[in-house]
Amino acid sequence: MKYTGSSLIGRTIKASAVVAALVLSTAAGQAQSPPFAGFDGTWSGNGTVSLSDGSSERLRCRAVYQVDGSGLVLKQTLRCASDSYKFDLSSDVTSHGDHITGNWSETNRNISGSLLGTAGNGKIDVKVESAGFTASLTLRTTGNKQTVQLTSQGDIRGVSITMVKG
Repeated sequence: MKYTGSSLIGRTIKASAVVAALVLSTAAGQAQSPPFAGFDGTWSGNGTVSLSDGSSERLRCRAVYQVDGSGLVLKQTLRCASDSYKFDLSSDVTSHGDHITGNWSETNRNISGSLLGTAGNGKIDVKVESAGFTASLTLRTTGNKQTVQLTSQGDIRGVSITMVKG
């Protein structure tokens, strides 16, 4: 009888451990959101572009993000203009865990390239490259507010944009 009781306690402990592991893994899975969560939709706002000659101009911007049903593929268009400057940026990005890869193009200057970085928790950090151009780009999204920061060593030295969704 003592052996049976001990066996029952052992099985109960094992069953409890399995249930605890399942609950924890379910909670962890629910806590992790897709890397592009919160980006989907239309955003607009203002910012500045800093040029290599030291000048800067105010920008008006509009972005459209389309996230597929899996939450792992993002299509983005970003259009910005000032009184004398404009750019139209498009990108297609795919998530591979917390790493992302993709392609981008800017139609006004007829340039395109690749991007590589990380995404998660409302933040995207990427390095964008093409022949003769390299930049770092960070997007942060919190609720209905998004900030975009770009730095490079080319004609465009920096871009800083704040947008709201809707």
